[in-house]
Amino acid sequence: MPQRRVISGRSQEPRQRFAEELRRLRVERKLSLRQLGERVGWDWSLFGKMEKGETISSPDVVQALETFYGTPGLLLALWELAAGDKSQFKERYRRYMTLEAEAVSLWHFAVSVLPGLLQTPGYAREVLAAGGYKGKELEQQVEARMGRKVLLEGEDAPPFRTILAEAVLRTSVQDEREWRAQLEYLLEMSERQSVTVQVLLQSAGVHGLVGTEAWFLRLANGRPVAYTENAHSGELIEESARIERMQRAYDVVRDMALSPAESRKFILRMLEEVPCDPST
Repeated sequence: MPQRRVISGRSQEPRQRFAEELRRLRVERKLSLRQLGERVGWDWSLFGKMEKGETISSPDVVQALETFYGTPGLLLALWELAAGDKSQFKERYRRYMTLEAEAVSLWHFAVSVLPGLLQTPGYAREVLAAGGYKGKELEQQVEARMGRKVLLEGEDAPPFRTILAEAVLRTSVQDEREWRAQLEYLLEMSERQSVTVQVLLQSAGVHGLVGTEAWFLRLANGRPVAYTENAHSGELIEESARIERMQRAYDVVRDMALSPAESRKFILRMLEEVPCDPST
């Protein structure tokens, strides 16, 4: 069977191919990033990040580029392939972890599980096992998750606020002792000056972050970054307009949630409902 010819030297990896195509189209027209931004009407630095593969941005940005370049369907098709490439999940997550370590403040909204920064080893182990990890890999993941918690240690720990949907506290792990230990640890952490825990009751109704676990970071240079995640994929968001919309939704959720003091009382009531270990 004859060997298949390589048609071009372009990347076969969807995200990188998308970035290469964006750069090719701009260079062919002899435009700088700043000139492109002026003509398309978007921040030129965003196009720079897109061409480096740091972000794929959103469909409306891609549509604007599609119209400008006169490539109907091409860029949106490449964007869809890049967005659907599951192999990029771990890469984006690793980049998020790097930014998290540099953050000067963090905000979070939890849909179904507690944030890793506030998990006990037992809780983390059961959650990760439910996600398919097992054996040595499971223990490595638990260890890595516990290692993240150093971020909240020390006098210079960044402020961290998490808003927990009530479902998070209604979804216990199977081991009642581990669940009790987790709730006790959550209460302990909520007393720290740099940590704020709020609970959003189910009765608060629908809101702009329904079904969306979200992280918001403020970096040392003042730049905001957001990260959204579900059980199968995650997205690192660096486009200022999208982050602003999400932060407005977060502010609404924060106003709907119980105060930190009332939230601690709610968690304490949940703890009191956990059966005590008869051996203690």
